Amino acid sequence: MPNDFNQQIIDEFRANKGQVGGPFEGARLLLLTTVGARTGAPHTTPLGCLPDGDRVLVIASAGGSPRHPAWYHNLLAHPQVTVETGLFTYQAKAVVLEGEERERLFARAVEADPGWGAYQDSSGRTLPVVALLPTDFGPPTGSLGEALIRMHDGFRRELALIRREAATSGPRLTAQLRVNCLTMCHGLEVHHSREDGFMFPALEQRYPELAPVMARLRAEHEVVARLLQELQTLLAAEDVAPEALLSEVERLTRELEAHLDYEEEQLVALLN
Repeated sequence: MPNDFNQQIIDEFRANKGQVGGPFEGARLLLLTTVGARTGAPHTTPLGCLPDGDRVLVIASAGGSPRHPAWYHNLLAHPQVTVETGLFTYQAKAVVLEGEERERLFARAVEADPGWGAYQDSSGRTLPVVALLPTDFGPPTGSLGEALIRMHDGFRRELALIRREAATSGPRLTAQLRVNCLTMCHGLEVHHSREDGFMFPALEQRYPELAPVMARLRAEHEVVARLLQELQTLLAAEDVAPEALLSEVERLTRELEAHLDYEEEQLVALLN
């Protein structure tokens, strides 16, 4: 991919909180900044990515080129990298996967998008699969209210991607889509448990008049938790049709978006 084209994507990605148009509209993208293996200078590259629990995967496809991309050589020399999601920026350790793990995860990627397999066939090489493990999210930027909105926007975006992926799937659920859903479920569960355990009690202590608001928010957390459990039960079934998943995700989305909107309306000004 030409450098000027890469830079256009980078600029659009940063200007629109991770959203880009054109051929990558609706794709899962991140910006990976590596340190040059020979120059020591930072290099930023837009890459397609795959959720994988607490980490994210990238594949050194180079568009099917017979040579590994420069960013891959860079992270071999300097595994500490910077990841931008459009909403968050964090430090990560890059680990090149090998053996059975690499084969399994690459097969999962190909099942979700056959283009990865086409890239490998045309390249004549085994495409490296790299896991990016977060190591440092750094100090929060902006106000607490702004941080809450960024977190909420991350869940909104993930649900929109999952809905799109489910709607365009074939007759059965892919393993990668199942992982995407479970990763999102886990993230929501952790976020709400932290709100219940830390943020809500702190706000209640400072603003006793918020009691009715907090009661509603906690009740909505219980509703979301039930929907998440039902979604996870569906995902545990042997054969799940994408239509069934889409129905459950849309139900969760309706409840969650109403909850997020209300929470922001009531709490962001106070957090700021």
